Amino acid sequence: MRSKTQHSGETRRGPGGYATLIVAAFLTLVPFLVAVIGSLRTTADIGAHPLGLPIPPVWDNYRSVIGSSSFWVQLGNSVLVATLTVVLVLFSASLAAFALSRFQFRGRETVYGFFTLGLLFPASVGILPLYLMVRNLGLLDTPIGVALPQAAFALPVTIVILRPFFQSIPRELEEAAAVDGAGRMRFFWRILLPMSVPALITVGILALVQSWNSYVLPLLLLTSNDHWTLPLGVAQFSGSYLFDTAGVLAYTVMAIIPTLVAYSVAERFIVEGLTAGAVKG
Repeated sequence: MRSKTQHSGETRRGPGGYATLIVAAFLTLVPFLVAVIGSLRTTADIGAHPLGLPIPPVWDNYRSVIGSSSFWVQLGNSVLVATLTVVLVLFSASLAAFALSRFQFRGRETVYGFFTLGLLFPASVGILPLYLMVRNLGLLDTPIGVALPQAAFALPVTIVILRPFFQSIPRELEEAAAVDGAGRMRFFWRILLPMSVPALITVGILALVQSWNSYVLPLLLLTSNDHWTLPLGVAQFSGSYLFDTAGVLAYTVMAIIPTLVAYSVAERFIVEGLTAGAVKG
């Protein structure tokens, strides 16, 4: 009787939960859909009928963006910076989370608490000392000069996600590996990391999106237009083509598409990683 009551209660809550998700998805997709629709129209048509539909669609906006050499340069710069950021984050955060989850040492929770405090640290607070540090290292106007700070800011959330996942790996596996002659680092590379692929993909995608959308750090640290990333390119394009609304929307949509593709490809792993981390943690 109790199970039936619980089941009926879950059923009654089901439609409300789905409705909430639908509303949230709608609010999330509306800005992107508006940008896509506007990018397939002319600027004059948008000014005359802001809520109109692209009938027929105008593809010249995308042809001009695709034909722009600066777009492809900025796309390549964004890919390079994002790749360096993800590699640095995964390498350093996985090692840190491994130590904080599988090693017993004095002050371990204090160190972990120090990392969690990083979640409360806004990047804007450290802009000036960060700029001076990167300049003193001779890394201004270089991809690695942007990737290093971005990786540092992504470390806290990455460690917070990875640590409970690593802790959930049974100790018996580590003990069995030790019996077979495998040390801790061999266990880390050969067993722990392959079992943590969903979590690693999850934090990798989060770091990728954060790096891809970053504007302040590249603006501060990249002084040459040849090294600009896509967010800087969108801002420059918007300023140069202030009255070409449709062109700006097309440029923005093209800048968003790579992250959408990354999300769609890794969606199953992201859900699995977050769910497993929440359950195991």
